[in-house]
Amino acid sequence: MTSGWALAAIALVCVTTSAIGLLGLRFTRGTSDFYVAGRTVTPWRNASAIGGEYLSAASFPGVAALMYDRGLDTLWLPVGYTVGYLVLLVLVAAPLRRSGAYTLPDFAELRLDSRIARTVCSVFVIGIGWLYLIPQLQGAGLVLRHVTGWPQSVGTVVVAALVAFNVALAGMRSITLVQAVQYWLKLTALVVPAFVMLAVWFRDGRPAAVADSTWWDPLTSTGNDGSLYGTYSVLLALCLGSMGLPHVVVRFYTNPTGREARRTTVAVLALLGAFYVWPPAYGWLGRVYLSPGTAGERDTMVLRLPESVVSTGVAQALGAMLAAGAFAAFLSTSSGLLMAVSGVLDQDIARPLQRRWRPSLQPSRSFRAAVLVATLVPFAVAVLGGTFGISLVVGYAFAIASATFAPLLLLGVWWRGLSRKGALAGVLVGGLGTSISAATMLARPDLVSGTVRQLLVDPAAWATPLAVFVMVVVSLMTPGSIPASTARTLTRLHVLEAVALGDLNADPRAESEREGRATGH
Repeated sequence: MTSGWALAAIALVCVTTSAIGLLGLRFTRGTSDFYVAGRTVTPWRNASAIGGEYLSAASFPGVAALMYDRGLDTLWLPVGYTVGYLVLLVLVAAPLRRSGAYTLPDFAELRLDSRIARTVCSVFVIGIGWLYLIPQLQGAGLVLRHVTGWPQSVGTVVVAALVAFNVALAGMRSITLVQAVQYWLKLTALVVPAFVMLAVWFRDGRPAAVADSTWWDPLTSTGNDGSLYGTYSVLLALCLGSMGLPHVVVRFYTNPTGREARRTTVAVLALLGAFYVWPPAYGWLGRVYLSPGTAGERDTMVLRLPESVVSTGVAQALGAMLAAGAFAAFLSTSSGLLMAVSGVLDQDIARPLQRRWRPSLQPSRSFRAAVLVATLVPFAVAVLGGTFGISLVVGYAFAIASATFAPLLLLGVWWRGLSRKGALAGVLVGGLGTSISAATMLARPDLVSGTVRQLLVDPAAWATPLAVFVMVVVSLMTPGSIPASTARTLTRLHVLEAVALGDLNADPRAESEREGRATGH
């Protein structure tokens, strides 16, 4: 489909993204602005930004394409994506904000008082971020290729360049504004075409969906890789993986207080619920008006649907809205991921090298160098590697987060007995188990079959409990490696700001930054 309207809509999204990013530059002054937007983001703005980055290619148009292909089993996906934030709200949202950290490795070092723990967590943050970025870049290429017929690499280049520009320009200040706007753009782009096509469906006498029995019956293994085990594994990965995604967690550091972080999470639940009503409707309409196609056709099902439902002129307008919304999804999610990965690369690699070789270099320059490196690696894989299923790769990112950072956060926030050795052992066991599963199935999917294949396709159900078990057992065996600062750290995480001592919640980085401003450094 070559549509001038769709191309114009995508161009408008790109121009708007750049303009908003430039606006964010006006408010960026110091390190805190780059990493956590000065910790001044209000709950609803932060919730909109979270919705913008969380609703990625896997949600728009990934969930619709999966339901179109696999059937009612995929209705569990929106439930899992949303419930993940309920777990975040109840268990870790406010303590994370009170920690005063900038990144997940910051939290690990604070809680475990260990540079080794920080380094290990940094490796997994970078790995998860890059794994999540690759399908965003490839998805953008697919959308632009469908709209224009251009090579897939063109869309990948556009998204990579634009996102790197915005993140390097003003960091978290910039992308917070960008992502908040893009959530509402995506919601509008999804809802308006859905209303129009559902109205046509009613007018046409509501034809039935065309599908075999396996599409209708949930929790069946016939015709797909589903099965009851697979469903529960995916739900576990989504529910616990959300709290371990680095680009999601970092947003809770931008709220002024722990209470505001909780309010943000409640708002996120409302915004996600409003969004996830619609992808299943597209999956249903796809089965009504389209016949099952190849893998590439399934990925572009949402964009092809208007052509089969409404007249040509209206179809082009609706297709343009959907293309713009899909492109906004790639841009906003890629921005959050790149911000998270760049922050870790800057703090744990660029800054140490800078202090050794070029101590006079400004922090903003080292951050921008980290943005360049964080962009080039997934960009090279997206262009030179094969095309992977969007939902499959994103699912592995959730599974790795579920088996590494979720146990670390839950036990780190709520259990005094967590030791350095126990935490490291659990993170390594869960991370290596899920990473090996992902590498095997992405590189050599024909290598295994049967039960082993199912365990590798959906590793969260065994890797996450195993990581928790290892953390607990090793911690109980090594009480001598429990950090001496545990009691103070847990008090800092759990005492409400209104009754906490002034120095208890002080952010040492913010204090250092304020001193630097005062002295002109």
